Amino acid sequence: MADVHEALNATLTLLSSRLRDRVEVIKDYGELPLIECAIGQINQVLMNILTNAIQAMGDSGTLTIRTQLLEGARIQIAVRDTGPGIDESVRARIFDPFFTTKPTGEGTGLGLSISHGIIERHGGEIEVHSEPGQGSEFVVTLPVRAEPPEGEE
Repeated sequence: MADVHEALNATLTLLSSRLRDRVEVIKDYGELPLIECAIGQINQVLMNILTNAIQAMGDSGTLTIRTQLLEGARIQIAVRDTGPGIDESVRARIFDPFFTTKPTGEGTGLGLSISHGIIERHGGEIEVHSEPGQGSEFVVTLPVRAEPPEGEE
């Protein structure tokens, strides 16, 4: 059982040198129960999403992190940045292994692909909403209790 807010705060602390005075962080945390998960893997997902958002904003911007409890015993973590946004052709491939928009040598293209797999293995979903010039939002939905693999009780 893990505290998602603790995980988010720990990840933000690790990224504090990248945030400095250039990125404003807004935390809009709702009331969340502890969730059943492999917290190390969830931390990896949060690190990938937050790092990408910070990099996308360049010299300045606002990072908004919103959490909420959804019906059906699920939680949602939404990370929105004020970066340049993502066009449709990139959004269509964003979770593909080895796909990157970063210059050669600066990214492996594995972060979001690995994150997608982790969230799916936890019985959750990860989505991206973005339009060029409008920033991006990554939304992670996870069950409060781990869901058994299909066919198992």
